[in-house]
Amino acid sequence: MKTPLRLAALALAVTALGGAAPAPNAPAGLKVDRVVLLMRHGIRPPTKAQPMPNGVTADAWPSWPVAPGWLTPHGAAAVVAVAGADRAGFVADGLMPATACPTRVALLADSDQRTIATAQSYAAGLAPGCAIAIEHRPQDEADPLFNQIADGHAPLDPARAAAAVDAAVGPGGIAAVERSVTPLLARLDRILCGPATTQCGVAREPSTLTPATATTRPKLGGALDRASTAAQILLLEYADDKPAQDVGWGRATAADITVLGAFHALEFRLLARPPYLAARNMAGLSPRILTWLSDDAPTAPTIAMIAGHDTQVANLAGLLDLHWRVPGIAADDPVPGGAIMLERLSDARGQQYVRAVYRAQSLAELRAGTARAPYRAVLPITGCTARGVVGLCTLAAFSAKLAVR
Repeated sequence: MKTPLRLAALALAVTALGGAAPAPNAPAGLKVDRVVLLMRHGIRPPTKAQPMPNGVTADAWPSWPVAPGWLTPHGAAAVVAVAGADRAGFVADGLMPATACPTRVALLADSDQRTIATAQSYAAGLAPGCAIAIEHRPQDEADPLFNQIADGHAPLDPARAAAAVDAAVGPGGIAAVERSVTPLLARLDRILCGPATTQCGVAREPSTLTPATATTRPKLGGALDRASTAAQILLLEYADDKPAQDVGWGRATAADITVLGAFHALEFRLLARPPYLAARNMAGLSPRILTWLSDDAPTAPTIAMIAGHDTQVANLAGLLDLHWRVPGIAADDPVPGGAIMLERLSDARGQQYVRAVYRAQSLAELRAGTARAPYRAVLPITGCTARGVVGLCTLAAFSAKLAVR
């Protein structure tokens, strides 16, 4: 784990490299005057010392330089790099000064080490050498802003939760979903098992779906759950720049990682994107996002960033029906260090609008720890058309989309 001083030095070095994809132009007559990012933490190891149950793989998993679930040094460098790319866009939009330390920046992080360290790395890349406060609970103390369902602040109606998941799963239930990805399961098992094709792999146990309770979200089990976890571990190994022999034991290519990421995206499509579940899980963060977008006090932040998890990114994407495809990453899979950027745009009369941009490093950039041309795409917000622009919301319409259902 790099210290803040070392991060600042790294930030200066990365900033000196320069180069980033330009921010998408604002619609005619509108100017970006506020931005809120909901960002997934950077690259981490598996969250458990034993990443998966015995028998899933034929060989031992590779080692990592930090404790389970912590941001890696390479992950920190990648976050610093993408923050530097964001900085270039923010300066161009007039959201922060080009040379002085910014004074209207707000950073909020969940209480995991990886989210706190991600916010620290982002601050170092956004404003090298500047002191920017980061709001967070003590490390590993649960933060209700990020745990609304589990903490009982936004309890689920199990019947409504079941209906939302059933609609996402579709006819035939979870068994039909598993059958639809049988070739992908076989491809993953060939990587996990190598020549040991018996008593190994994720496909041996049928997929299950545990329904939600008032304070627990629904959960996958069996093949699809294990496939999502295994595919994500392979992506993290590659993104952390491990030697080829340590990425899927030398049996996984970049193409494999791209395709197999569909399992991770599938888990979120079923369990995190359905709007009923998404709205309730975001019940703590949504008011903060709306306050940052609507507050016009002279001290209100012009740039705000939330360092959270892939679940919250998928939740927000589900509420707004956003879809992306980052090079090297499966469609709609939340990228380590990737963010949904909510831009507030104002016209000459002071009318305010919101658009969504997804920004992330490609798989190759993550592995290189760079952000020379990160993916940036304006994503139309479903159900909104303002000023003749499909996917652009009025601020009021956007606020309604985040309301708890």
